[in-house]
Amino acid sequence: MMERWLIIFALVFPWAANVHAESTTWEIDPGHSSALFSVRHLMVANVRGELGKVTGVLQFDDKNPALSTVVATIDTSMINTREPKRDAHLKSAEFFEVEKYPSITFKSKQVTQDSSGKLKVTGDLTIKNATREIVLWVDGPTAEVKDLWGNLRRGASATARLNRKDFGLLYNKTLETGGVLVGDEVDVSIEVELLRKLVPSKPAFSPSKE
Repeated sequence: MMERWLIIFALVFPWAANVHAESTTWEIDPGHSSALFSVRHLMVANVRGELGKVTGVLQFDDKNPALSTVVATIDTSMINTREPKRDAHLKSAEFFEVEKYPSITFKSKQVTQDSSGKLKVTGDLTIKNATREIVLWVDGPTAEVKDLWGNLRRGASATARLNRKDFGLLYNKTLETGGVLVGDEVDVSIEVELLRKLVPSKPAFSPSKE
């Protein structure tokens, strides 16, 4: 009876079997991934930094990218701009308030692909207690390669432009000469190396000795 229903389901919903067959799970390798930002300082130069460790999972369908999904987390407690005082300020309540909100999260809602092969990933970004829809423009994923230990890997690069005030990062100072201390627009660039998630094989059945 069960086999009969499975056959009927496959005939009525053939796409379901295809999604399962073509979609592959990849984990973000935090040791080979990064999330960088750039923001205008004093209206004259850009300050760059790293937001923190990136983790997450990509469910990718090479034949139909629209069926793909991604969920990612960035550890904001590891913000690094190579200036300890500035890093402490960014971690404070005037910016990321990392003691209360230790991470940034992104969850995709839609994936489309343009004629050049570039992916447009639309999803919800949550910083502190604010969630806003953003767009990531993605190059990749690259073709699969096998590392020295036999694991499958591929990479991808993503960019986005955000307004920090949309996420409650409101701190600023007005300059005597006009302008402000920190710009509102923030450019984000993300580099990820993806590791193929292997499904553990089931142990062979062995009859009970009892």
